Amino acid sequence: MGDDLRAYRERHDLEGAPEAPGVVPEPADRPIFVVQQHAASSMHYDLRLEADGVLKSWAVPKGPSTDPSEKRLAVRVEDHSLGYADFEGVIGEGEYGGGSVIVWDIGPYRNLTTDDDGAEVDVATAVDAGHVKVWLAGDKLRGGWALTHAKVGGDEANWLLVKVADETADARCDPTSTETTSVLSGRTVAEVTEDPGR
Repeated sequence: MGDDLRAYRERHDLEGAPEAPGVVPEPADRPIFVVQQHAASSMHYDLRLEADGVLKSWAVPKGPSTDPSEKRLAVRVEDHSLGYADFEGVIGEGEYGGGSVIVWDIGPYRNLTTDDDGAEVDVATAVDAGHVKVWLAGDKLRGGWALTHAKVGGDEANWLLVKVADETADARCDPTSTETTSVLSGRTVAEVTEDPGR
């Protein structure tokens, strides 16, 4: 896990950071996912999947869509500590990722990634190979999503996040427009910005 978190630790002032990047909670029966709404230099959503003791992470500028025809850009960023999964608050100006953060959705997930023979591929290996498929069981996001390393625009960090066409798909719904509060505190990003110490 130490090597996976090196980039994260190098970019964060761990002494002054409001989050707890070194705290690792007890392992749960099922791995978790989290989507954090993040008002940094621009508003975006950070999708994180627990795998190999870290949170594999992507910044999704428009957030996840429940419409299978929508391909959302997802930019791969450094792995984060599991202790960051329930972080809400304000990262100071001048710090990496400075801005307000809420936990927009969180819950367990199930790995749906398989190889050509139908055998399950663990999530960390699937991420390294450039394709992962998961079933999310959150308050706002439920069902299958696929992440594929697409190198959109020639950028190695660029992936695509697409909703699987299953019974939970809904082309009429845009959860990032209708769902604006934290599943943990009920607060919006603006409210956290106004009163970070609450």
